[in-house]
Amino acid sequence: MSRVREVFETNTFGVMATTQAVLPGFRERGSGVVVNVTSSVVLGHMPLSAVYKASKMAIEGFTASLALELAPFGVRAKTVEPGACLTTDFAAKATSGGPLDELVPAPYAEWAKQAMDGFAGQDLFTTENDVAETVWRAVHDTTGQLRFPAGPDAHWLAQAK
Repeated sequence: MSRVREVFETNTFGVMATTQAVLPGFRERGSGVVVNVTSSVVLGHMPLSAVYKASKMAIEGFTASLALELAPFGVRAKTVEPGACLTTDFAAKATSGGPLDELVPAPYAEWAKQAMDGFAGQDLFTTENDVAETVWRAVHDTTGQLRFPAGPDAHWLAQAK
């Protein structure tokens, strides 16, 4: 549970606190765009991601409600959902709380290793430029679109949904 709290502290409560810090200025100016970066994990079902997905889904719901609450003030809220950005070494960082065998119960160890190897070896992936360009599109979007997949793998997941 300490690892769960750590993930939520960063991915959920940290985003909420940062959002809370910028909103007074946005409301005062009557403009601004909150762009919260979540993950393509919210677009599909993936193994070994329950806690991470829950923390990102919380921000998806938070941002969707925020978009409605901020609209009367001329402020918009969007989410960007990046796919797997393999240059960030997500697989290694995801297990940085300890080796995979410490985080996954023994009966699941072989299956978990195969799943992580498959994740790291996929053909479609997202680049940093994909994310930056999608954030730019989200900031400048005036259509009312709330969610913006970033990267070919995220677009594939969004269409498969």
